[in-house]
Order: sequence, then structure tokens, then C-alpha cells
Amino acid sequence: MYRPTLGIIGGGQLGSLLADAAKKIGIKTVILSDDINAPGKNFSSSFIYGNYDDQVIIDEFINSVDLVTYEFENIPFSILKKIDEKKTVLPKPEVNNLIQNRLTEKDFLNKINIQTTKYTSINNIDELKENKNLIPGLLKTTTLGYDGKGQYKINKFEDLNNNINFNKKYILEKLVNLKKEISVVITRFGHQKFEMYEPIENVHEDQILKHSKVPAEISEKIREKAVNWSTLIAEELDYIGTLCVEFFIDKNDNLYVNEIAPRVHNSGHLTINSHNISQFENHIRAVCGLEKIQTKKMFNAKMINIIGDEISFYRKKIYKNNEFFFDYLKKDIKNKRKMGHLTIINK
Repeated sequence: MYRPTLGIIGGGQLGSLLADAAKKIGIKTVILSDDINAPGKNFSSSFIYGNYDDQVIIDEFINSVDLVTYEFENIPFSILKKIDEKKTVLPKPEVNNLIQNRLTEKDFLNKINIQTTKYTSINNIDELKENKNLIPGLLKTTTLGYDGKGQYKINKFEDLNNNINFNKKYILEKLVNLKKEISVVITRFGHQKFEMYEPIENVHEDQILKHSKVPAEISEKIREKAVNWSTLIAEELDYIGTLCVEFFIDKNDNLYVNEIAPRVHNSGHLTINSHNISQFENHIRAVCGLEKIQTKKMFNAKMINIIGDEISFYRKKIYKNNEFFFDYLKKDIKNKRKMGHLTIINK
């Protein structure tokens, strides 16, 4: 059976786990990264180092693959579009372009009648003053920023400081009276062709995902709505591959979409051990046009992110037969950096 060579833009932990999943089903991968020490080089079939806007590097990458996917959404649309003219990029660059901007993303969700928290565009301090009804709120840059970067929590207007750079564009989102966070990971292979993972319950510390578990402790009504909304989003985007929809549940059991991640997602790492087909393998299968295999949960599971120097302890630890340790092999240990994860399954 024909097996294409898949290009992956980005060589972090997601790129590494994608390459590892691809290898298991006979797919060769070429990772392109602007980090010479990217851990993905330890997992891919080959590795190209260079800047994403270097045309010589891009041409080398294009000529070495049959199609392209990516592990993170903050890639300039112009670069993805240029690659897509010569080799198919999945998910489509237009999807990434819509989702990488928090304003266009929320506008899209509201247009298809999916509930988000109240929000508005903010370009200066005066516009903040005019929207005090959204405070307490979160002020976020409209693009870039993850794991809490580029975000300012404003409990009251007096909290504002002079550190906010209004040369950037922002979105102000009204804070949700949060009860719980969940996510739904879904892989779309084509029109009405899906593989769905049940909702995952997530806990964050310092705005970084700390642990995830299945099953999520939620009502059947919330479960059904989260799954239906995720399916609608994937279908409306004409998405190919794995995506993740992150949700908030408030104290009154109202459901809100927080963000869409147009890629495999940290909260779905547990699917490697909890399911017969992981989110990573399903993504590879979808973008490469391979057979869709019915995805089934085999075990309940919990995943713990290993942050910063916690990795030193986990590298020495002895594991039980229901514990699975993943070391991302990142060269430098940094504060708040995801260094690996541990999944514990309930046999």
C-alpha cells in the first residue's frame, strides 16, 4: 500500500509524538524546525533546520515530502499558503488563519450559534475604559501567546498597569465563573467521517495544563453538547486531521467554547495509552488519506504534565506496569517548560 512521506512543521513535543505515531504505521516524516535542538529530530525520519521564511529551506522541505501538516498554529499564513501551492497542507492554511486570531475565532463560533463568553476588540486604554462591563476579564493578545503568555487578568479596572503594550491588538474576554474545564479531541477524515474521543477533564496550574483525565466528571447533557459542538466546528471548517475544542463549564452548568486548537493537543496525550488509536495516529491517518479505524477506549486514564525540573525526578523513577513515562528529550530544562508526561491507566 502507498505510504506518503509527511512533512511536519515544528519539532516540539507534538511534532515528536506525531513522528513517533507515523513511524509505527510505516509513514516516513520530515520535520522542519527553526530550533536546531528541537526534540523532534530524535523521532522523525529526517530533520531540516532553518527559518520558516527562508525560501531555500522551504524549497528543500517541499521537495523532500509528499504533503505537509503542522504541530502549532502560529505559522504565518503566507508561508503555509506558499507551501500549499506546491504540496497539500492539512489542515488547510485558511483554517489556521481563522483560528490563530482569537477575534476571528470567536466571531466564527458565534456565527454558527456556539456559545462563548462575552468579548470585544481592544486597541487602547480608552477602549478598555469603555468596556468595564467585561471586567473582571482576561485581556489577551489576538495572536500568539499560549500557556498564559500575552495574557493579563483584570479583576478590577484599577488593576491595570503600564506593562501592557498597546502596539499589539487585544481581545477582552469576560471571566467565566469557572466550575470545570474540559476538552474534546476529534479527528475528521472527510464529510461526516469522524473519530471522536470522549470529553477529557483538565486542570491548569499557572495557566499551564497540569493534568487530564477520562472519563470527565460531567453531566450527560454537557457531554452531549460538547461532542455535538465539536462535530459542528470540524464540519463547518471542512477540517481534515485532529483538532481539539477547549471548553469552560460555569457554576450554573453553562457550557462555553474557550478556544479551538487546529492540531493535536496536550490534553489528548493520554489517548496513546487509553485508546486503541491515539489522537496522533488518527491525525496521521486522516491527513495521509489512510484507512479510518474505529477508535475505542480501552482504559480510563490520567495524564500528568511534567514541567521544568520535575523531569529530573521522573527520569530516575521506577514505574509500575500501568504507568507510562514519556520524555520529550528536550535539551534544556526551563521553568514552565513541558519536559514530558506520565500517563496512568486503570486496568
